[in-house]
Amino acid sequence: MPEDHQPRRRLTRDERYRQLLEVAWQLVRDEGTEALTLGRLAEQSGVTKPVVYDHFSTRSGLLAALYKDFDKRQTMLMDAALEASEPTLHSKASVIASSYIDCVLTQGREIPGVIAALASSPELEKTKREYEALFLNKCRKLFQPFLGAGYLSPASLRAMLGSAEALSNAATSGEITADEAKNELLELIIAMVKRGAKVSP
Repeated sequence: MPEDHQPRRRLTRDERYRQLLEVAWQLVRDEGTEALTLGRLAEQSGVTKPVVYDHFSTRSGLLAALYKDFDKRQTMLMDAALEASEPTLHSKASVIASSYIDCVLTQGREIPGVIAALASSPELEKTKREYEALFLNKCRKLFQPFLGAGYLSPASLRAMLGSAEALSNAATSGEITADEAKNELLELIIAMVKRGAKVSP
């Protein structure tokens, strides 16, 4: 008797977008950012090229979508942890440090490659800067209660972000442990806020 084949359910647009992102992350994980093209993504996803082009238009659009996807998950995890944390500088700083490092480690080696690729065009660099600005503004507001009449300068916040990226990349490559990265970032954040408390705006 012939097998009773169930018709395949057609994915909604959102479901297809999610599937394409998951396949794209897997491609970057397995073969590196250089291997990520819209044609290769279509092939790996079992869809035609026009389907992929309809969602991302260009390779730059795909890279930007991956970064936004990463940032969205990072923000959700961080916000949930901040909501549950104690109202102390150490507790808030610990959440920022741990959430940042954990999210990069969870994403694995592929996110540094995507971030590096974002520097390949002004459009992608602009996307990265916009999301960085949102994160830095979140940190500024979060630590304001611990500053008194003090002030966190843009330079201090940028230094913190640079340290977070460098430490998470070192932890991802195995150069240092995740705990070492988190502890170092925690100390840097606390020192930054304490220094800022002594600075007049």
